[in-house]
Amino acid sequence: MSSFTRFGLAVMVALCLGGTARAEGAGFTGLARLDAADSRIVADGPGVSLRLALSQGVPWRVFTLDGPPRLVLDFREVDWRGAGATGLVATDRVRGLRMGQIRPGWSRMVVDLAGPYPLDEAGLDVDPESGRAELRVRLGRGTPERFAAASGVPDSPGWDVAPPADTAPPPSRDADGPLRVMIDPGHGGIDPGAEEGGLTEKALMLVLARELREALLRAGGFEVFLTRDTDMFVSLERRVALAHDAAADVFISLHADALTDARARGASVYTLSDSASDAASAALAERHDRADLLAGVDLSDSDDVVAGVLLDLARQETQPRAEALAQTLLEVFRSEGIPVLGRPLRHAGFSVLKAADIPSVLVETGFLSDARDRRNLSDPDWRAALVTAVRAGLARWHAQDRARAGLVRQ
Repeated sequence: MSSFTRFGLAVMVALCLGGTARAEGAGFTGLARLDAADSRIVADGPGVSLRLALSQGVPWRVFTLDGPPRLVLDFREVDWRGAGATGLVATDRVRGLRMGQIRPGWSRMVVDLAGPYPLDEAGLDVDPESGRAELRVRLGRGTPERFAAASGVPDSPGWDVAPPADTAPPPSRDADGPLRVMIDPGHGGIDPGAEEGGLTEKALMLVLARELREALLRAGGFEVFLTRDTDMFVSLERRVALAHDAAADVFISLHADALTDARARGASVYTLSDSASDAASAALAERHDRADLLAGVDLSDSDDVVAGVLLDLARQETQPRAEALAQTLLEVFRSEGIPVLGRPLRHAGFSVLKAADIPSVLVETGFLSDARDRRNLSDPDWRAALVTAVRAGLARWHAQDRARAGLVRQ
C-alpha cells in the first residue's frame, strides 16, 4: 500500500498513515524498528531526500520549523537502537540529527538543515506481505522567506508534544505539612544533554533523581515528584507547569553539563537572573534553553515568562528564598566534602527556573567534561553522599524558611 503527498508552498499537511495499512498476519507489534542499514539522508538535486526503512507501518507526520531550519518527523513509537547520525547522514546539507522519545508512545526525529530546504514530497509505502514500510521525504531548495512561510507545527489533534495540564485546582498547601519537592532530571528522550566518555547527562540525572526521591521519602517530612520518571522529553515550559500542578514548595533541577574549559569541575548551584554571573553561565543557560528548540518545539508564539508586573512582584518574595536555598545547599556540600567550583553560587536566565511563586534552583552536580566528575557521578557511593547532602540542605533550608515566615507574620 502506498501514500505519497506533494506539499504546497505554504501549507503543512499532517500525515497519519501506515498504522492500519498492513496485511493480516504481518506481525504488527506496536513498536516499529528502524533498519539503519537501509536508511539514508542524502543530497538530491538541489535539495535533500530522506529514506527510512521501518519494520512496519506506523502513524506519522512531517513538518518543518524555522529559526534554525529543521525537518521534524513524528511517529508512533519507533525503536531507534542502532541508528546514529554518522550512519544515516551522507550530505553536508544536514548539520545534525537527533531521534528519541518525545512523550510516552511517540517518537521524533529532528533533522537540522544547513539551509532553507522546504518540504516537497513525502510518502509511505507498506509491503502488503511483510508489513515492512519505507518512508520517503524529499526537500526542495527555496528562499529563506519561502521556507519560513511553509514552516510551523500543523494543527493535528492527538499529536500534541505533551498532554494538557490538569485543569483541577492544585492541592492545598499546609504550612506545617511536608515539604513538597519537585525534582527535575535534566534533559531526556530526544535531548540527551551532555555526552562524554560513554555517559549521557539525561541517564545519569534520571538515576540521581530517583535516588534522591527515595532518600527524601525514607527520611520523612517530604512529598516528592519528578518531572520525568522515564527516558522521555519534557519541554521546559511543561516542567514548570508540572511543579505548579503539584503545588510544589521547591523546585530542584539536576544537571551535569560539559564545558570546553578544562578547569570546570565540581558542583555549583544556579538561581534565576536576567543577567548571567559570568560568560560560562550565560553559555550554559543558552544551551539548556535551546533543548526545546532542537527537540522540534516551535517557540515562535511563546510568551516571555518573565515579563509582566505580577510575575516581578511574586519574585520579590520568591527569589530571596531561592538564593537562601542555593547558599544552604552549598554550605552542606562543603561540610560533607562534596567538591564544588571555585565560585559555586551562580545565576543565569535558565527558563526552567522561571516559576515566579516557587523557589527554584539548578544544581550542576559536576561536569562530564572532567574525568574526576565523571568517575564521581558514575559511583553509587559518591552519588549517595551527594543525595545525603541535598536532603540535609533541603531540611535545613525548610526549617529556616519556616522560621523566617513566622517572623514576617509577627
